[in-house]
Amino acid sequence: MNRRSRKPVERSREEWYAFAREAVLRRLDVRARTRHELADALRGKEVPSDVAAAVLDRFEELGLVDDADFADQWVRSRQASRGLSRRALSMELRRKGVDEETIARSTAGVSEEDELEAATRLAVTRIRAGRGVESTRLTRRVLAALARKGYSSQICWQAIRAAQRELGEEETGQEGPEEI
Repeated sequence: MNRRSRKPVERSREEWYAFAREAVLRRLDVRARTRHELADALRGKEVPSDVAAAVLDRFEELGLVDDADFADQWVRSRQASRGLSRRALSMELRRKGVDEETIARSTAGVSEEDELEAATRLAVTRIRAGRGVESTRLTRRVLAALARKGYSSQICWQAIRAAQRELGEEETGQEGPEEI
């Protein structure tokens, strides 16, 4: 359909294929995408499903659409830049339509030590930014920030203690709850 007049767009299969191919290329030019994301975009452009499937199959054959590679790159990038936990990374990949097996393989490379290191970096940053705030309140704020990143309560408390040691601050002495 034409967006302005809402009339169905008359195209041959070849014209739809060329249209879909260009739409996919434009999206891939910006960043890598999952097959699911591209299929959603084509559905939004009202590309017939058989044409969309053919275009996406061809892009997969050429290696331009590869959900496993996308997931690996996404995990490395987001864990390094945003310090996200395996759980948060898994949720993001699920939203992008990556299957569970691929998610498990991609996030397996993020160890508990990697998570603790990233969580500690974030805790150090938050504690520094919160200087002057009462200790218990600051601890709650840092715990909340870490929990939003998807870290378990155990990792959160370990990161806070490590950050306090790194900054030479007195530890709160609070024992962490089992779950946040």
